[in-house]
Amino acid sequence: MRSLRRASQIIFFSIFFVLLLKTEYAGTNKISYPVKIFLDFDPLVFFSLLLSNHGIPSEAPRAIFWALILIFGTLVLGRFFCGWVCPLGSLNHLVSSLRKKKEGFNEVYGHNWKYYLLVMILVSSFFTMALVGLMDPISLTIRSFSISILPAINYTLRAIFDTLYEEGPEVILKGSEAVYSLLRAYILSFNQPYFQQAFLLGLLFIGVLALNLIQHSFWCRSLCPLGALLGLCSRYSILRLTHQNNCNACNLCLLTCRGAAQPIDSDKWQREECVLCWNCQAICPQQTPRFQWSMPWKQNRARLSLERRQLLFSAFSGLIFIPLIKVNPHARIFEPRLIRPPGALTERDFLRRCVRCGECLKVCLTNGLQPTFLEAGLEGIWSPMLAPRLGYCEYSCTLCGQVCPTGAIKNLEEAEKKKIKIGLAFIDQGRCLPIAFGITCIVCEEHCPTPKKAIWFEENKVFSKDGKFKLVKQPRVDLDLCIGCGICEYKCPVKDQPAIRITSIGETRAPDNQILLSSNLSLNLSP
Repeated sequence: MRSLRRASQIIFFSIFFVLLLKTEYAGTNKISYPVKIFLDFDPLVFFSLLLSNHGIPSEAPRAIFWALILIFGTLVLGRFFCGWVCPLGSLNHLVSSLRKKKEGFNEVYGHNWKYYLLVMILVSSFFTMALVGLMDPISLTIRSFSISILPAINYTLRAIFDTLYEEGPEVILKGSEAVYSLLRAYILSFNQPYFQQAFLLGLLFIGVLALNLIQHSFWCRSLCPLGALLGLCSRYSILRLTHQNNCNACNLCLLTCRGAAQPIDSDKWQREECVLCWNCQAICPQQTPRFQWSMPWKQNRARLSLERRQLLFSAFSGLIFIPLIKVNPHARIFEPRLIRPPGALTERDFLRRCVRCGECLKVCLTNGLQPTFLEAGLEGIWSPMLAPRLGYCEYSCTLCGQVCPTGAIKNLEEAEKKKIKIGLAFIDQGRCLPIAFGITCIVCEEHCPTPKKAIWFEENKVFSKDGKFKLVKQPRVDLDLCIGCGICEYKCPVKDQPAIRITSIGETRAPDNQILLSSNLSLNLSP
């Protein structure tokens, strides 16, 4: 069973990694197998979405109900997901195996912290602040790989092969080209991605893994809220640990238990901490521990020692964080550079559903979607926004909606997406070449993707210092046609601070964030 568990970890992590690589633009506007499948089976995301929206939203993907399958499996087998399937759990176990001190697996620091974190997350979700994406292990792993780890791997591999191509001998060059072609086909991304905060998110992820050098499976034992949720469900599982009467008290089961679940005695066994690693049964010289099927009402369960004061404090923390975070200017004003992907829900609903997984950032073929930091306040940290300086929203692309696991970004048809406004272009007349310097430039109009150009030209006379004049086409923006895709800002030849810039005003999702009154409104100017 221990060998099967290791094989299962390798298989599921390989599936996770392959799906993660496939979750990107590959020449077509379709992704058949995104890594969001792992999030679809995540019950923590399911319950957080249920609580934050006070019910299942009608627009939510049906795949989120797959999480109930994992709940059912946990009620039967126990916390098998953590020990057999979870990609972050597998990485934690791998790093834990590097510890010099192999014994002492039963040493635990903060065993109950994860339950307090779970309470805080669920309470805050009920009061409409979804913090689940920050701590959920699946979201954390996808975000870290998408924004930091995989881009770093891409950059390293490209740099190595570029160096070989320029400096390597002929013999190595021929072999390297074949290897590079293979990597381009299966591993390397379509383009080299660059993300803001890549270093910070990579450092946090490495820190999570490094904690395993202090204590075995530190994240899984002490910090994982999904593990806490599955642990509570596993208390009623029908698979239980039993013992024969020939135990010689060698304590080997204690020293090798990955969850520090106290498997030395059936009455002391903490099933909510057991990840079914099967180490206790494999290491026991007397073959004392045995896993057997038994109905919950026939079982003795060790008491889960959670302090009432700490639980109340966790619930209070989840509640008090909400006004502290929401009392900021972002709650009342529209941030001009906070441009959400096309199909994003209204800001309030968007933040309730977004789990910061980073899948939409990874599939953006222009690298324009970036993680926010404080542009949306602390409540919106690491959620997606368009940064036109780095990339634009491709006119016919709908990939971000396809991979969103919670419906925070709607899965739009291409024709519908082309009508969505995510912002509006503004021309800086002090930096625009035709307006400020009388230099002919048609770049913004040339790249505008709308069938009827949203940027048009007005011919004006421009006088030079010697008194001569010429006709110059100066750009103007059509408020009705501009969709805010950002390609004009991205392509503008004025690179340091483009002469045309996109802001969020005019976005379809926010009726209040408009530059003009709608046609059905009128102003009463009478005294």
